Amino acid sequence: MIRTFRAPGRVNLIGEHTDYNQGLVLPMALDLATFVESAPNNTASVFVHSEHYKESREWPVDAIPQLEPVGDWGDYVAGVARELVRAGYRIEPRRLFIRSTVPEGAGLSSSAALEISCALALSFDQSVPPLELAKIGQRAEVEFVGLPCGIMDQYVSVFGREGTALMIDCLNLERQYVALPSGVSILAVNSMVKHSLARSAYRDRTEECAEAARCLGVRSLRDVSLTAFEVAAPAMPEAARNRARHVIEENERVRRFAVSNDPVELGRLLVESHRSLQHLYEVSCEELDFLVDAALEIDGVHGARVTGGGFGGCTINLVREGCEAGFTEAIQSAYRRRFGISPAVYRCVAAAGAGEIAPV
Repeated sequence: MIRTFRAPGRVNLIGEHTDYNQGLVLPMALDLATFVESAPNNTASVFVHSEHYKESREWPVDAIPQLEPVGDWGDYVAGVARELVRAGYRIEPRRLFIRSTVPEGAGLSSSAALEISCALALSFDQSVPPLELAKIGQRAEVEFVGLPCGIMDQYVSVFGREGTALMIDCLNLERQYVALPSGVSILAVNSMVKHSLARSAYRDRTEECAEAARCLGVRSLRDVSLTAFEVAAPAMPEAARNRARHVIEENERVRRFAVSNDPVELGRLLVESHRSLQHLYEVSCEELDFLVDAALEIDGVHGARVTGGGFGGCTINLVREGCEAGFTEAIQSAYRRRFGISPAVYRCVAAAGAGEIAPV
């Protein structure tokens, strides 16, 4: 019997680079998703085919606990399989066919959507608890793929809810569903670039935040108030000081965003977040800064910022309802004139979290 599983991508409204600092984030699951069809396999292996890559991978079930990364898309699937086994779950021979509507490299968490959908497809008959499912996906990315990410992406892919955003406390993994602001649309604009230093810079930022926490004498930057930071800041190395300031102030922006329904205030918080990511956390790039600056000149735009890890990918834009078409035309035209590239624009619709799709 063929069974189909879906896991959504996500867009992070605000709270960037705070999750691995045990801070606050405010993402929402998207109607863009990864789908995995799972069927029995008549060999003693897990066979995986990617529609996007037009490639297949295969691993003997008995070899899964000893798998090592090879540096391609299959690592995300292999890592999930290995982490399921290590967590005590059984892997049966299966044939997995993967397709996705989440654009890769856009900062909309195609990797977490792949991890969670494959985790469901490989463990569908074992009732893995939802939080454990998210943790397995994160461990696959951190310990197998080798990217030191926080748990936000996998968490919202599991726990997303239609029509709402999700404020996650990454210290205790508690969640609060947050109503989306009325009278506005959320549009993501894909810069269509991903600079090569993104992965190494991500690791650098995690190390710099850890250094900042050591300087401040805390376990993580979540434990520091802005007042305490200001006292200690002059003695800190510049890079650590700047990273810490961004994280501490970004957590406060998340709190303010979650309780406001004023599009003007929400837009202002988005812009503050972007400037902090641009100047303090230094994860923006020329293309993203241009998209934000250009968006702020377009009628009906309340605010914009980079979303995701940075160095490419998407910006997120808060646009007054009725202005979506004009915004799309204006931002695409401006970007084409500047970079010769036509950026993709996605309307972000809050969708449900991961699960099985019932057969029709």
